[in-house]
Amino acid sequence: MLELFTFEKIFIFFKLMNVTFLGTGTSQGIPVVACQCDVCTKGKKKDHRLRTSMLIEVDRQFINIDAGPDFRCQMLREKVRKLDAILITHCHKDHIAGLDDVRSFNYLSKKPMNIYAMERDQKAIKNEFAYAFGENRYPGVPEFNMHTIGQKPFKIESTKVIPLPALHMQMEILGFRIGGFSYVTDANYLPGSTLALMLGSKIVVLNALRKRKHPSHYNLEEAIKVLKFLHPERAYLTHISHLMGFYAQVKKELPPFIHLAYDGLTIEI
Repeated sequence: MLELFTFEKIFIFFKLMNVTFLGTGTSQGIPVVACQCDVCTKGKKKDHRLRTSMLIEVDRQFINIDAGPDFRCQMLREKVRKLDAILITHCHKDHIAGLDDVRSFNYLSKKPMNIYAMERDQKAIKNEFAYAFGENRYPGVPEFNMHTIGQKPFKIESTKVIPLPALHMQMEILGFRIGGFSYVTDANYLPGSTLALMLGSKIVVLNALRKRKHPSHYNLEEAIKVLKFLHPERAYLTHISHLMGFYAQVKKELPPFIHLAYDGLTIEI
């Protein structure tokens, strides 16, 4: 079980930042390969979703949250020229499979990519990309500078990051809060201590997989309940599957302060 995080007097500086939804889809994305459902075959632009990931620009730094199988396409689409760090929520394939493509940033910056991850997730990354950690590495393999994180706040240069512990069924994962922005994906349970850390956020991003209940993700009803409790100025739903329905229809069913995110959406905070 998650250990309780003591919510002491944490003063958060609200800094101007831009956040971009690189992808808002679940592990299969939308359209799903070979699927003939209406959303996959008739969906419009906002119904097409790459695997979930987020780009944050703050303090002249560019920080990614996760790097899934679509990482390369997302970097090209948003014309990202600089990336300073990657925060890892957990080690499932749809959140780490794109890490090989940091090689381009290694070449441009002439230094390893800073990866912030829990010990368990670092082990998975080292197993998945073993060729990048061997003694006799092939020229051109990705270079990683691994930073171990847990439940305590940490800094990326001048940017304070507050981990948001959550459960993905029985798997411990992390969301992150930076200033007035809180982000949690792939969760189906947030302990009271994490909710306390999220209170006062101007923007909250939370996963909502589909309308029917799911064993390891919030469904739409559960996500709305959490967001009504936190009640930020604005909230966005992400990690959405084709079973949720069409973007145009679902957005009509949401409370005024809650929005369905879509790929490429950029928000200024």
